[in-house]
Amino acid sequence: MTQSPQTPHTERTQLRIGPHTVQPPVVLAPMAGITNAPFRTLCREFSGGKGLFVSEMITTRALVERDAKTMRLIHFDGTEKPRSIQLYGVDPVTVGKAVQMIVDEDLADHIDLNFGCPVPKVTRKGGGSALPYKRHLLRSILREAVTAAGPLPVTMKMRKGIDDDHITFLDAGRIAVEEGVTAIALHGRTAAQHYGGTADWGAIARLKEAVPEIPVLGNGDIWSADDAVRMMRETGCDGVVVGRGCLGRPWLFGDLVAAFEPGGGVSPARPTLKEVAAVMRRHAELLAEWLEDEERGVIDFRKHVAWYTKGFSVGSEMRKRLAITSSLAELDALLAELDLDQEWPPGADGPRGRTSGRNRVVLPDGWLDDPYDRAGVGADAELDTSGG
Repeated sequence: MTQSPQTPHTERTQLRIGPHTVQPPVVLAPMAGITNAPFRTLCREFSGGKGLFVSEMITTRALVERDAKTMRLIHFDGTEKPRSIQLYGVDPVTVGKAVQMIVDEDLADHIDLNFGCPVPKVTRKGGGSALPYKRHLLRSILREAVTAAGPLPVTMKMRKGIDDDHITFLDAGRIAVEEGVTAIALHGRTAAQHYGGTADWGAIARLKEAVPEIPVLGNGDIWSADDAVRMMRETGCDGVVVGRGCLGRPWLFGDLVAAFEPGGGVSPARPTLKEVAAVMRRHAELLAEWLEDEERGVIDFRKHVAWYTKGFSVGSEMRKRLAITSSLAELDALLAELDLDQEWPPGADGPRGRTSGRNRVVLPDGWLDDPYDRAGVGADAELDTSGG
């Protein structure tokens, strides 16, 4: 995938997460069912190992109970340094136990806490993007996590708030600083927005001003390396978190590395369909190896087909056939039928993944009555499964 010089200059920037230097200051966002070991491997290959790549969401209850699926999800390749785990939890005691387990068993080098997930199965339990509204609960969770983590850096990812009437990010940011959190990532949307509308980069700038003591990372609407550079220049944030922009485009991390090199960036990678097909095949093969089951690996890969083929002249019927494959041989045969000489199409750029919003956030009964009480939140609110 060829790249050519581009004129804009970008200052070399380093991001510090505790003892870890992240250069370029780019983080792969945890995405349930997506950022497993195979996908992280692909992204790291394109970045040359540069950046920080976070696991998909691990629930603290499932980790403490040593759920089989969860234990597989926390497996890191020997080349992954630092090893980064994102934890989800709503009960301070359970969160503390999970963090202590990570420390005692040397399972990771960095722990990120999820306070940004907007999906109903999470928010109805008071977790994810719903939780920062409960200030005392948030403080308790952060205190337990930071105390148990000892030398390991603890960061957090959050949204602006529940909705426009219940904005929490500035209060949550100050609490995080007071409790020893190492860095904060802010998605510039509320939970009610889900992934709709436009991310509010201005909120990222306001958070940076409010918590100058620690790094602030911006998240939301980074579809290209130029977007990442622009976000940092416009908001003053210390790094970026890339999520949906890399779906079906793991080579975006190569663009990001180049964009932060001295002297400027590069023109975005423009792979042909032949090159994209080769990445698709490798992705499916990595999943099969990781799951130790070819059929399961290819089935898990199916969700990526539409993202990889976006904009190319593939046809709805072929996309359907690709999305029901169950073996590598079957995938090879179908990929060979494509017009592989196609150049990168304009329609493949821009937003990808979910773009819908939600008008209502599903919350526990009475959740919004008092931002300081902790009624109805306990160990029974913990999810028992991890990932997607």
